[in-house]
Amino acid sequence: MTFTLPDLPYAYDALQPYVSRETLEYHHDKHHKAYVDTGNKLLEGTDLAGKSLEEIVKASYGTNQALFNNAGQHYNHLHFWHWLKPNGGGAIPGELEKKIIEDLGSVEKAKEDFIQAGITQFGSGWAWLAVKDGKIVVQKTPNGENPLVHGATPILGVDVWEHSYYIDYRNRRPDYLKAVVENLVNWEYVAELYSKAV
Repeated sequence: MTFTLPDLPYAYDALQPYVSRETLEYHHDKHHKAYVDTGNKLLEGTDLAGKSLEEIVKASYGTNQALFNNAGQHYNHLHFWHWLKPNGGGAIPGELEKKIIEDLGSVEKAKEDFIQAGITQFGSGWAWLAVKDGKIVVQKTPNGENPLVHGATPILGVDVWEHSYYIDYRNRRPDYLKAVVENLVNWEYVAELYSKAV
């Protein structure tokens, strides 16, 4: 399997004012493209070349750091573009909402814990909602790591690498995270991933 850069599922200016056209152009066209191009070079000639992206991510973790970094970030970003949508946030589909309340206490607490995970992730990384052993959990990971390599299935992730917010928010990571959670999360996509995970 070779990695390919997908088109964004919306226009570059569709997430304004929360994420600018300039941020998306850099984030998608430069950063995500670099993970794809470098990942393809590193994949060439390895025994992982014919595997699925998820298999490559899991198999390269702890064994081939350079490939893992790029494959992990490609996987994370493939989903990240779909975890955001214009006029997102809002109501969470019923089944998912019930499970979030059951496992994390309340929707508000889940959002707070998720934002807090993003704020407290030191340096670059991601904050996650993931399904582990049948329960929804909040996680955070450094760099390009994701819940897949910790025995869980990611259903929502937010990128806290500086390239995802610095043009728009400078060093105000908490403001970026709040803006994403309140205004951009595509809960229908999260619900779809949740139902596949269980």
